[in-house]
Amino acid sequence: MANLLRFQLAPWLLLLSAAAFGAPGTNGPAAVNLNIPSYNLHATNTWRLNAPGGIRMDSSGLLALPDGRILTVNDRDGAVYSMRPDPAKGTSDLTSEPKLFSRDALSRFAPRKHGHYDGEGLGRDALGRIYMCEEADRWILRCDPGTGAVELLEIDWSPVAQWFSSNRNASFEGIAIDGDRLWVANERRKGRIIQVDLPTLKVVDSFQAQPIGSQSDDVHYSDLCFFDGALWVLCRDSFCILKVDPTTHGTLVQFNYRSLERSAADAYAQPFNLGFAEGLSVDRTSIWIVVDNNGFPRVAALNDPRPTLWQCLRPDLALDQQGRVAGTTLQGEGRTHSP
Repeated sequence: MANLLRFQLAPWLLLLSAAAFGAPGTNGPAAVNLNIPSYNLHATNTWRLNAPGGIRMDSSGLLALPDGRILTVNDRDGAVYSMRPDPAKGTSDLTSEPKLFSRDALSRFAPRKHGHYDGEGLGRDALGRIYMCEEADRWILRCDPGTGAVELLEIDWSPVAQWFSSNRNASFEGIAIDGDRLWVANERRKGRIIQVDLPTLKVVDSFQAQPIGSQSDDVHYSDLCFFDGALWVLCRDSFCILKVDPTTHGTLVQFNYRSLERSAADAYAQPFNLGFAEGLSVDRTSIWIVVDNNGFPRVAALNDPRPTLWQCLRPDLALDQQGRVAGTTLQGEGRTHSP
């Protein structure tokens, strides 16, 4: 039904291209603040993602592994895929990772599950275990990639329940790990970043990271990443990424990417005044962003509903620090790197 609806709506999608190119985000463009460095991101490489069998891929979350693979999750069923983008190509094939959060491993949670698995973010700890935040039930799931076994972390969310909406589609979206610390982003209604102590499974902190110049009291978050001692926060409808001090909660740097989503080649034809970026990964040279375009095609190619992945050279680094862009080699999450 969704595919049929999309193509029936195709004639008026072109009429909405103005929204795709120039309409402001929900929270408006970030204002200039001379006290916090602010940069605009530009794509060093761009890929369209090919899902197996041409299935609809609503890619949400990015996780770089030490072996060079990049993981993403399809929020339509929680299935995890890997890719190895080649800078010499404009597309990248997604490969299923059946050992990660398999249907069999998840089956024992069926009596408690509401609807489908809505996987929205991926993280990795120092032991190599993979974490997924699931939106519909506010679950944090942990998978051993060696055995495929899955745990449901029984976290008491009552200290932050005041921020939670009854809407099962306005819940957890984005997760990051550093040592014994786990952060999960409550997407919206109200947007909130929550810190959990993994040994005790207790909530120990929560805060809101505010884009520069935003006056909204409900920032929309769609992914998190921990790198270089900082928490990196993807603010989907503000079209920016914040580098945040996880202790003071202060924003250190803001990176704006509106021009990527609104470019003539990459903008998606869609009836919503929203951003689509839902996956973030950061390494020593680059910021990586992937979109969940909800099956909508690009304005420049109305028959092409594939998601887009961008690699952006980090503009906050001096030229002599940037060095050679490392292609698809990223540092995995779950490690602390000194600046």
